Formats: sequence, C-alpha cells, structure tokens
Amino acid sequence: MAAEQTLILVKPDGVARGLVGEVVSRIERKGYTIEALELRTLERETAEEHYGEHVDKPFFGELVDFITSGPLVAMCVSGDDAIVGMRTIMGATNPIEATPGSIRGDFATVIGENIVHGSDSTESATRELGIFFPDRVPG
Repeated sequence: MAAEQTLILVKPDGVARGLVGEVVSRIERKGYTIEALELRTLERETAEEHYGEHVDKPFFGELVDFITSGPLVAMCVSGDDAIVGMRTIMGATNPIEATPGSIRGDFATVIGENIVHGSDSTESATRELGIFFPDRVPG
C-alpha cells in the first residue's frame, strides 16, 4: 500500500441535497484523512482549468455550467491507496452502473449530476490538488 493524496469534490448537487456529511462520514469511516476542506463556488475559469482534459468534448460546457452552478465542497484526502480507494467508495461514474453501497450507487441518478468527483490517477491528483489546494501538492 502506498500513502497518497487525492482531490475529492462534493459537487453542487451533493451540497444542495445535504449529502456533504454523508460523504465526509464515508471517507472517515474508511480510514482516510481529510487534510483540507473548503466550501466554495467555483469561478468559470477555475472550472475550465479543472475540466481541461475535456475541452474538446461536446459535454465540456455542460460540465463547467454544472460545477459552477452552486457551492461545492473540495477536500484533500490522504491515506493508503487513496485514489483507487476513494474511486471505489464513490462508485462508477454512471450511477446506473454504480454498485449499491457506493456514494453514486446510493444517491445519484444521472451521470451529469453524480454527487462527487475524485481524481482518477496520481497525475490527475497532483494537477487537481494544484488547482484547489496548491499548498497540499505532493512533492
């Protein structure tokens, strides 16, 4: 097992539905540490940087519109194999495919509003933490 950090977001739909405590609770019960946590509403420029790898995809505008539509909670989460572990806790991106017991499996209904975001690789975690928590970037 390798200790690592990852970015986790409770997206605007999760905040609006009052699921922040549920998400935080699941992270802590799994044994991960929340190193930093912030409630914020993203500026469009920050959202475009965050979703930069999708800029040429037809859904890019929808992603940016949604993530800037209301407050979100950003977290730097750390622990052994935190990236893969958190993606397991979150469940498949498409809630229809997400396992019951996962956050998306239990609470999300549509792919575009699926409660949470988590970095999908070490490289993504470093890049995304640099956007949200520059003082927490590993290395």
